[in-house]
Amino acid sequence: MNYELFIAKRYLTAKRKQAFISVITFISILGITIGVMALIIAIALITGFQGDVQEKLLGSTSHILVSDIEREGLKDYPQLIKKIENIEGVKSVSPVALDRVLIRGPSQSLGGMLKGVDFDLEKEESTWLQELQRGQIPVPGSKREGILLGRDAAISIGAGVGDIVEVLSSSSRLSPIGPIPKRKRFVVTGIFYTGLYEFDSSTALIWLETAQKFLGLEEGISYIQIKINDIFQAPKISEKIIKVIPPQAYIMTWMELNKSLFAALKLEKNIMFLTIALIVLVAALNIIATLILMVMEKTRDIGILIAMGATAQNIKKIFFLQGAIIGIIGTASGVILGMIWCWLANAFELIKVPVDIYQISFVPFHIKPFDLILIVGITLLISFLSTLFPSHRASKINPVMALKYE
Repeated sequence: MNYELFIAKRYLTAKRKQAFISVITFISILGITIGVMALIIAIALITGFQGDVQEKLLGSTSHILVSDIEREGLKDYPQLIKKIENIEGVKSVSPVALDRVLIRGPSQSLGGMLKGVDFDLEKEESTWLQELQRGQIPVPGSKREGILLGRDAAISIGAGVGDIVEVLSSSSRLSPIGPIPKRKRFVVTGIFYTGLYEFDSSTALIWLETAQKFLGLEEGISYIQIKINDIFQAPKISEKIIKVIPPQAYIMTWMELNKSLFAALKLEKNIMFLTIALIVLVAALNIIATLILMVMEKTRDIGILIAMGATAQNIKKIFFLQGAIIGIIGTASGVILGMIWCWLANAFELIKVPVDIYQISFVPFHIKPFDLILIVGITLLISFLSTLFPSHRASKINPVMALKYE
């Protein structure tokens, strides 16, 4: 151990005559600890909330959506699907028939969305279909055609597995008394849960062929949903898809569909980072105050060291190391306490939120490695910079004046 580090550690050790300095040192470490802990918790909260909502949104919807501008349905979609599947980066492609309907259950009715899908394709990419809360996926060709209900939708209409529900479509058919809505009865074969309240509370799923007949789409579909390997490559892959789709079709990415939500979350994360970073900056001022007090307290010692041959750089190093030790201990303590809090909050679901507003039942805490490195790096940088003025001042002490009255 070099003598600069040895002296720096001794100066930070409590002594009877230096109790006040030790208290200030403890407060400086505590300030850095609280600042780093708060910053980790805040960033983990925003990152976890954004990631969980994003995962649930993309788990129940498509990464890229190809639809018809005229709302008449996409025709000849099998050939179009084959072209899209050949594009690099595309993971899966599946057709969807969709329309707004009224679902009548045993206890009451519910306005929602009827979605016709190919369950064989959909199940490969949707874990919530692989692990239904109750029941099973409808079996094609059954005597009574089956339907899957979202958990919250099933609760709303009082329907369970095996119950019969009636679905009324907005499309109509002619009758002797004029056009009347189409209606069809289905048996509830299963109940799914994605975790996204908006989807679970308003969506019913049936086989694609059944939906095409019931919704009057004939051989057409409402849109094509595309899932890709890297969700952040959606804009680039969309540019390739545009070249193979017909002129009357248009493309929407998941970023465009949820643009306002994720833009707000990103802005909130940046503002919170800057705001709480000010706490670390204030804590760094404590380091400056501690070191200045230390310089005043150790003027005689500094004079002796210089008289014994210590250079200005040696003196600077001593006080730089003092500030660095405070910063490192405070940062390490803050990281440990912040990570422990995040683990406890996730394990015991400490922060509950209204699921109908935020789409999730509790706030998850997730910290990305890059964010953690950034927090630690900025905190240490501020701590190190705060040592420059006190250490420079210490190096300028005149040993003659320091020892004159000793």
